[in-house]
Amino acid sequence: MTNTVSGAASPITAATTAATASSAPAASNSQLDKDTFLKLLVAQMRYQDPSKPADTSQFLSQTAQFTEVERMEQLVKQQGELLAAQLQLSASNLVGKTISYTGPDGTDAVGVVTSASFGSAPTLKVGNTDVPLSSVKEVTSAASTGTEPTEGN
Repeated sequence: MTNTVSGAASPITAATTAATASSAPAASNSQLDKDTFLKLLVAQMRYQDPSKPADTSQFLSQTAQFTEVERMEQLVKQQGELLAAQLQLSASNLVGKTISYTGPDGTDAVGVVTSASFGSAPTLKVGNTDVPLSSVKEVTSAASTGTEPTEGN
């Protein structure tokens, strides 16, 4: 039994190749983006066999999948923004607190946080040292300058 390939397969293959080539950065991450999905969907519609049109339910299913992927991308972006805000809040709450951390040379150190900065990742300032928030091991209240309360008074 032999299988023949119709002439319509060639344009679809060309469209698929073009869509994949135009999204090379996304493909390098082994992921297809929404633009590639749309290009493939349009190519499928454009080169379909007129005697056998695409199934409407299949088209609606693909459209629903596209919408779902788009919403998931939005959700991932919002979660990333929320995480960044939480890390910034955590770092700013450490100002004035005593922390123990792993220093840049790999040794453990202790100091009072004097400021927090928010570049690509939250960073705390302890003396003259920039400490990434991820290096913090322990947080305690800053040492008080007054007398400590005693029991029995």
